[in-house]
Amino acid sequence: MSDSSLKLIAGLGNPGKDYAQTRHNIGFLVVDALASSSSLALNKSRFDSAYVKGRIKGRDLFLVKPMSYMNRSGVPIQKFASYYKIELSDIIIVHDDMDLEFGKIKVVQGRGHGGHNGVRSIIDSFGKKECVRVRVGVGHPGGKKGVTGHVLGRFTPDEQAGLGLAIDAAVDACLSILGDGITQAMNVVNSRR
Repeated sequence: MSDSSLKLIAGLGNPGKDYAQTRHNIGFLVVDALASSSSLALNKSRFDSAYVKGRIKGRDLFLVKPMSYMNRSGVPIQKFASYYKIELSDIIIVHDDMDLEFGKIKVVQGRGHGGHNGVRSIIDSFGKKECVRVRVGVGHPGGKKGVTGHVLGRFTPDEQAGLGLAIDAAVDACLSILGDGITQAMNVVNSRR
């Protein structure tokens, strides 16, 4: 991530109110919180995405929520990046992750999709995987059978109680990447218990 370049932070989710409070939409919730903490609102629309351009941590950047469904989210992000000449390595993707317990945050770069259809779509659309990802834990249902129901399910009362903290931690991870660079952000965020 080059320090001077324009950034793009994309939160992954599914459009529509049926999905609004589901685990799969935690990326949307984080980007909304990031916008709101900087007095921004994603009220513009382009390339099948809701977006806003603003300044965060002294950087000009776009906050983007692709409005295609999760498994097609790479297409709008790629169009956005192509139009504004943003490299994949200057993009942060925020998404739900079943391999992490609820509320746990991990920062990774250049990794495979790990079975996440939104991330797979991004890697397919760009033809590479250099993006930085903020993985937000949503826990695992236990078996393969319940996976779709789990990610598309609403938060349990316990999760709902911890959701604000999880979102804040993911926002902090994004701010840390912007302010301190990826390596430092990984060291700090990934070592948190």
